[in-house]
Amino acid sequence: MSGLVPYLLFPGNAAEAMRHYQSVFGGVLEMFDYEQLDRHDGPSDAIGHATLQGVVALSGADAGIDDDAVQMNGMFLALLGTADASTLTGWFADLSVGGRVIDPLQRRAWGDWDGTLVDRYGIRWLIGYHPQE
Repeated sequence: MSGLVPYLLFPGNAAEAMRHYQSVFGGVLEMFDYEQLDRHDGPSDAIGHATLQGVVALSGADAGIDDDAVQMNGMFLALLGTADASTLTGWFADLSVGGRVIDPLQRRAWGDWDGTLVDRYGIRWLIGYHPQE
């Protein structure tokens, strides 16, 4: 059983985005287009459902005719302590490419490290870790 899994609706670039997240996080990616799912609320060759299973789990699809694509306001996808410091630092760097760093990954007054960014797909991430002593 897993915890909360974000389901992101993309504006027509779900296949590209989900492949990118697989390249960053690893894991197993499965994608199905609207035609394979017998869905008629979007283009037949658009992604109707995709899942990335691994250390980071994500689901997504291309937004259907009556759906809005994801817009991240007032929230982040948080990856705090989900892997070792080296891995999290790499994820921060990889997700930053083509995106925008809001607050660099840095040591905070309370001793932990964290930073925030918006990736190339408009998804906001909070990434951080507690350093090993």
